[in-house]
Amino acid sequence: MPSLIKLIPVLLLSLLVGCASTSNPDKWPASEFYNKAQESMSIEDYQTGIKHYEDLEIYHPFSPYTQQAQLNVAYAYYKYDEPDSAIAAANRYIKLYPRAKDVDYAYYLRGLISFERSMSTLDLSLGLDFSKRQPTTAKEAFHHFDDLIKRFPDSKYVSDAKQRMLDIRNQLAKYELHAANYYYRRGAYLSAVKRAQYALSNYPQTPAIPDALIILIKAYRQLGINDLADDALKVFKLNYPEHESINELG
Repeated sequence: MPSLIKLIPVLLLSLLVGCASTSNPDKWPASEFYNKAQESMSIEDYQTGIKHYEDLEIYHPFSPYTQQAQLNVAYAYYKYDEPDSAIAAANRYIKLYPRAKDVDYAYYLRGLISFERSMSTLDLSLGLDFSKRQPTTAKEAFHHFDDLIKRFPDSKYVSDAKQRMLDIRNQLAKYELHAANYYYRRGAYLSAVKRAQYALSNYPQTPAIPDALIILIKAYRQLGINDLADDALKVFKLNYPEHESINELG
């Protein structure tokens, strides 16, 4: 019996040490941080996933798991609806690992995040005053996708990036069209001309072009610049002979 009593403190001590190794993150191996982060991500607990990924880097900065965690945390921030942190993490990964085999995903993720932000900003169907919104994030998204395509033309993300770039161009053209309409309705015809011309020059072959030409024609007439109005009308008739506004424009 005395020998058993002596063993009890030893057993308790070993249990305490075992608990400490699993409860104290500084005792975890790198794989445990990574696996716990992955488990959290699988159940959409992105906040916990972010914490485990970032703790992995803190406690095991040179682990083979750390590089992947630094990319994964960008996605985790994206899913956690923290776009600025997600883009910052993607930029950091690009800077640290410019030749990594999966660095193209970091380029793509930057574009995707900016794209989703831009679509809500440029959603003119919401009825918000367009003049209070600027297409900055849309242009950023376009730049990020363009950067991806130029650097990694064979990336599996290129096809999606190209389609999203088309969507961005269409939205930016529509934005300029709304701006031109905005100024035309308020009698600011010169500003209307400038916005319509900008759309025509920068976003050709988008659905907004025929309406941009119509505004240009009407604004030139209001300004008394009939020769330019006639030139714009010729272009309109040549390219859109079946348009419903042909007869209205004369």
